[in-house]
Amino acid sequence: MFKQPIGILGFGVEGQSTLKFLQEKRVKDIEIFDQKNGENYLENLEKCKTIIRSAGVYPLQKEILNAQLKGAELTSQIELFFDIMQSDYPHVKIIGATGTLGKGTCVSMIAHCLEALNVPHAIGGNYGIPALDLLAYKNLLLNKNAVIVLELSSFQLMTLGVSPHIGVVLQTTSEHLDWHASLEQYRDAKANLVRWQKRNDYCIYCAKSEGAAQIANQSGGIKKPFDALPISIEEFKVKGAHQLQNMAAAALTLECAGMDALACINALKTYEGLPLRLQNIGSKTFKNKTLDFYNDSYSTRPEATIAAAKAMDKPFALILGGSEKNADFTEMSQTLAKNNLLKGIALIGATAERMQKSLQNESCKVKVEIFENLAMAFEWCLENAPDNGAVLLSPACASFGLFANYKERGEKFNELYAQSET
Repeated sequence: MFKQPIGILGFGVEGQSTLKFLQEKRVKDIEIFDQKNGENYLENLEKCKTIIRSAGVYPLQKEILNAQLKGAELTSQIELFFDIMQSDYPHVKIIGATGTLGKGTCVSMIAHCLEALNVPHAIGGNYGIPALDLLAYKNLLLNKNAVIVLELSSFQLMTLGVSPHIGVVLQTTSEHLDWHASLEQYRDAKANLVRWQKRNDYCIYCAKSEGAAQIANQSGGIKKPFDALPISIEEFKVKGAHQLQNMAAAALTLECAGMDALACINALKTYEGLPLRLQNIGSKTFKNKTLDFYNDSYSTRPEATIAAAKAMDKPFALILGGSEKNADFTEMSQTLAKNNLLKGIALIGATAERMQKSLQNESCKVKVEIFENLAMAFEWCLENAPDNGAVLLSPACASFGLFANYKERGEKFNELYAQSET
């Protein structure tokens, strides 16, 4: 099946999953190439006949290209998964979703609807379970009605040469420009989700997103644009009008997969959202004022913070900032400057000074201060949020430098909430 020796590039969750898969196939000649082994970790890669790249390893490094020039075949976990599904389980419908904003929420909505409709399914990829681990669900994969739902990042898609039956392209702006060489490369990577579709496949895409429409144009399948559901968000458990767009994508996707769209919309009324996505973690009373607390640590892009701020229906103090990814904060600053419910902004992380300058450029009138850490910012927000108001963590940035990832940042916010004195 594979030419040996095989090199696994990256040994995080996905790389370890790949090793397990190869060992189950009784492959013996395997070498691990991981950045933790030093900056020269790709030395001797050219000795490998097959290279399996983990998503986070940039594929255009000179050592990888040199190995390919010497005859090595470069593939990835996602590519292997698609190859195996096409050869062994062609009856299984595969839904893949990508985009800059909302892909985790959208795939979880799709899975929620499939659960409500009693459709056998599994969810994975960038969402929880590595794709190759899904191959262990033998009974599911043998079911003629089975559906696999995959969240797919630009990292995973960059070298993909096959597309799923249904590709969902959510709002796509710019992201990971510290990894991708340019915006064009970022969008080109995402386009692989639908680039290889055939005429009976479906491309579901966000009609109002220039990036999503640009990607959809590269699909050879049936193109289906979506917009926000024409329903009040008050009918649902999740917060924020932007969720109506994710719901529209989920319902249209499942309709293309043969489900009843109205039944899906009704099922979404019981959907409670994902942790750390504008999650209401509770309410407390401090110094004779009552505050709600919203944990939106997953918001690592300005667009996500814009949506979170627009979703707030009471006065609030906001915690912003994190590691630098060279994002443009202009639109976010303009939106925050016009938000009459916003009462104060606490800035943290490497982006704090740049964010402060951007807010000043847009004549933001609320108090803005910079803090060394999340705990100090949290305490300041307790003082500056008004009675019957809220404290919102929606950083618009990644967490590196202060935290290992957005989950650790979110857990710290929850801890600060739990430990705060009433």
